[in-house]
Amino acid sequence: MCSARAAHTVEPAPEDCEALSRRFLDAQLAADRRAALRVVIEEGVGRGVSVARLVMDVIRPAQYEIGQLWQMNKITIADEHIATAISQLALAQLYTHAEPAAATDRRILVACVEGELHDMGARMAADLLDLEGHSVVFLGASVPTDHLILKVRSEQPDLVVLSITMTFHVAALTTAVTRLRQEVTPAPPIAAGGRALGWCPELPSQLKLAAFGEDARTLLTDVQRFFRR
Repeated sequence: MCSARAAHTVEPAPEDCEALSRRFLDAQLAADRRAALRVVIEEGVGRGVSVARLVMDVIRPAQYEIGQLWQMNKITIADEHIATAISQLALAQLYTHAEPAAATDRRILVACVEGELHDMGARMAADLLDLEGHSVVFLGASVPTDHLILKVRSEQPDLVVLSITMTFHVAALTTAVTRLRQEVTPAPPIAAGGRALGWCPELPSQLKLAAFGEDARTLLTDVQRFFRR
């Protein structure tokens, strides 16, 4: 495996990223972790593709396709778990090759709402925000609201990002937002991301979110707008 970081980044054509993503997906479906890592490290980083592009244009679409195959009963839950574990491994490896931007003075806390076990999107968002130079605290899947409040109080982040993939966790998101505003002083700005926002487009305005996006890319763009404001 290539361990050296690329000397410079290049912007691959969309079709090149699509080809890499297909090979990554094939490796996931074959349960071949080493093949998946070769795609993102040797063929990606080793050839100068930025970590952000590999996360968003290679791993993300492959993982989305895994979810679609599972929903159509073309792969089993076990297959989906294997594929997700491979994506998690790839993200961890890419993190060691990432060259973050100059550090900002902003601290961001990222967590999945209570009951939400799908943390891939949140992990991608946390990694991309880290690459932007922010100090990121990532709490992972299904964080109980009581413990989220305690952590926000202790960390005092400039922004709290809550992740919600499944629509049946909307109540948990609403509870978390409401309680953070009631029980943390000063109340932090709150953003939310995840596929559920695409199915519930009224949520951002109802919850008065500082930023939002149904995937990591759109969320990152809106967070950047929020900080510019």
